[in-house]
Amino acid sequence: MPYIATTDGGSIFYTDEGAGPGILMIRGWSCDGSDWAWMQADFARDHRTIAIDNRGHGRSSTADSYSPALFAADAATVIEALDLGRPIVVGHSMGTIVASALAVERPELVSRLVLIDPVYGSERSALSAALDGVRAAPHEFATMAWGQFYGDRTPDWLPVWHRRRILSTDPQTVRDALVGLYEGEGAIGLKEVGVRYLPRRQAPILAIYAGSGAGVADWDSSLRHGAQDVIEVWPEHGHFLHQEDPDRFSRRVREWLEQLEPTVV
Repeated sequence: MPYIATTDGGSIFYTDEGAGPGILMIRGWSCDGSDWAWMQADFARDHRTIAIDNRGHGRSSTADSYSPALFAADAATVIEALDLGRPIVVGHSMGTIVASALAVERPELVSRLVLIDPVYGSERSALSAALDGVRAAPHEFATMAWGQFYGDRTPDWLPVWHRRRILSTDPQTVRDALVGLYEGEGAIGLKEVGVRYLPRRQAPILAIYAGSGAGVADWDSSLRHGAQDVIEVWPEHGHFLHQEDPDRFSRRVREWLEQLEPTVV
């Protein structure tokens, strides 16, 4: 069965496609591993691709609380259980924070980072209304918030699919997974935490931002980065740029990977 047991008695659901160097895919808030179907189909031609449902999402078990540290520890458990070595780690939205935490806390498990519209770099003062909203009405707030993620290039079916998954996610998970990014111990999503924490990432980074994330991209560019890191903005795309134009996204990732100096995987 495609489940991996965690040390605290939970379980992580995953799908495993292809063979070759490993790629671990970590999806965003109120999403599941099906977000990566397009990328898995492409990269499974020459990579072993693993898409996971983080705790509380999709078919994975729930937890008492949610944080980047928990999600990153679960990702590390998957890498080790499947003997992936040092995979490429791809994260979208909340998954960019999880992937970054994994790269900082377990650098021996990450060879490269591909980050899609990262959601770190937020000001504490700008988050109070959003966190109050998700605490009061998780599903309603999430549905409203996601309405801002789309643009002219978003296919009509994508928001319908996304809304259905939001409503199928336990409201406690919707609430606590978001709050855990920006409050409490390890709130990596906050600018004041990220400015110290994110420069500790050692793996080469490709970060692709949507047009709405251009301000975060500027802040990200101001952090310390390695010589092989690339930060770029796709201004015509929305938050789900990898789903709006999967062919372009896969081509860009492959192009970047081919330009990197060889590393042990």
